Amino acid sequence: MPAVGGFDKGNGKEYPGNLTPYVLVTCIVAAMGGLIFGYDIGISGGVTSMPSFLKKFFPSVYRKQQANESTNLYCKYDSETLTMFTSSLYLAALLSSLVASRVTRQFGRKLSMFFGGILFLAGALLNGFAQAIWMLIVGRLLLGFGIGFANQSVPLYLSEMAPYRFRGALNIGFQLSITVGILIANVLNYFFNKIHGGWGWRLSLGGAMVPALIITVGSMILPDTPNSIIERGRHEEAREELRKVRGVNDVEEEFNDLVAASEASRQVEHPWKNLLQKKYRPHLTMAVLIPFFQQFTGINVIMFYAPVLFNTIGFGSDASLMSAVITGIVNVVATMVSIYGVDKWGRRFLFLEGGVQMLICQAVVAACIGAKFGIDGNPGELPKWYAIVVVLFICIYVAGFAWSWGPLGWLVPSEIFPLEIRSAAQSVNVSVNMLFTFLVAQVFLNMLCHLKFGLFLFFAFFVLVMSFFVYFFLPETKGIPIEEMGRVWKTHWFWSRYVGEDDFVPGGNVEMHKGSNATKNV
Repeated sequence: MPAVGGFDKGNGKEYPGNLTPYVLVTCIVAAMGGLIFGYDIGISGGVTSMPSFLKKFFPSVYRKQQANESTNLYCKYDSETLTMFTSSLYLAALLSSLVASRVTRQFGRKLSMFFGGILFLAGALLNGFAQAIWMLIVGRLLLGFGIGFANQSVPLYLSEMAPYRFRGALNIGFQLSITVGILIANVLNYFFNKIHGGWGWRLSLGGAMVPALIITVGSMILPDTPNSIIERGRHEEAREELRKVRGVNDVEEEFNDLVAASEASRQVEHPWKNLLQKKYRPHLTMAVLIPFFQQFTGINVIMFYAPVLFNTIGFGSDASLMSAVITGIVNVVATMVSIYGVDKWGRRFLFLEGGVQMLICQAVVAACIGAKFGIDGNPGELPKWYAIVVVLFICIYVAGFAWSWGPLGWLVPSEIFPLEIRSAAQSVNVSVNMLFTFLVAQVFLNMLCHLKFGLFLFFAFFVLVMSFFVYFFLPETKGIPIEEMGRVWKTHWFWSRYVGEDDFVPGGNVEMHKGSNATKNV
């Protein structure tokens, strides 16, 4: 039996190929699809702490915020309408990811990216010019539809284009774009909040048009992936594209495996139903639990509501926005650490180290807030050193997430799915991610009001559980060609009971179906 969570690489194939300037530029442009997601995460938290925005659309929250009498700061921003403004986007993203699965499978990854950009652009325009709450909500729904398409297609695109030895680093470009989008949004919120007349929030919301245009234009100039071209029957075009992507002429082995995988994919009439087969049990489990755990790290508590959270624990409006900028910078830098180390140290190491780091920081932050705010949420005068300690440990927490569950939560699911279930499984992955993002965003302020500092302990519990899950159940996928990924399950101490010897045959991931003469590459 192999080590817990590990596997024996065996005699798997190693396809020739280099990290060419062509594929590097292609993956950088594609990864910018993450900008729209990151920009929205950063912007929504910032505008909901701007007094002029609250006064226009959420007057009850504004009155509570401006009240002179001593109030429970834990409940200062508790409003179902305010949280619906933030979380409605993720419900829309959940629904659109289901549609995006079919578009991505039948028409290619590029078209899904294009739809994502156009829908996000429409939502940004509507939000920037909003005059009533319904315009904000409809705009958020359009933004969500756009994010659903982008999050469905971009990670798949990156995993399929990248040479397997560099797949981790290039795929994490998507998460890096998310963190850059968050940072840009936080910086813009800080400066737009200073605009006299109180209309800076319009620039914050309308500014989402810029990342929307980047992904829209980018999707029109990017090549499609060889996998996607093969799926549409254009084999010679796919062979030439594979040569350009890999930077070598000898691509026949990888090309033949891609064609075989496509043939297997074509014979699967119902990929959603196919997901329920016993041999795909580990894939489906990862498609559900990894995004679930990613949201229950508590990161969105920090990223959605960082300005609100810092304001709640006693920082001024400007100081809270600046604190959000600081966490945004940490987020970007730490994601670069993951890009450097993911193909060097492996996925499991980063998952586990990040989990321990987040767990310690959540316990410290809970203790700090509990000591000063107590149960009644009335801290009195907060010393400067206290604010520094809270921001410091939140930054260490953000760093732990940014080189572990942040990028790997997108990378690992996108690289483990066989082609015939890839679009459907990625749709499950995105849908679960958006569902729990929606739930966390919708109930966070209410939970903060009721659980108080215990909210951080609530998320710390899930970090502990997910770290055990990774240690025992997630195999290492570093350095495995995406077409060869099936073999990691056969040698795993737990998943081998669901994957038979004939399901994923070494040397091509070929599956022989009983009662059929067809040879299928999984």
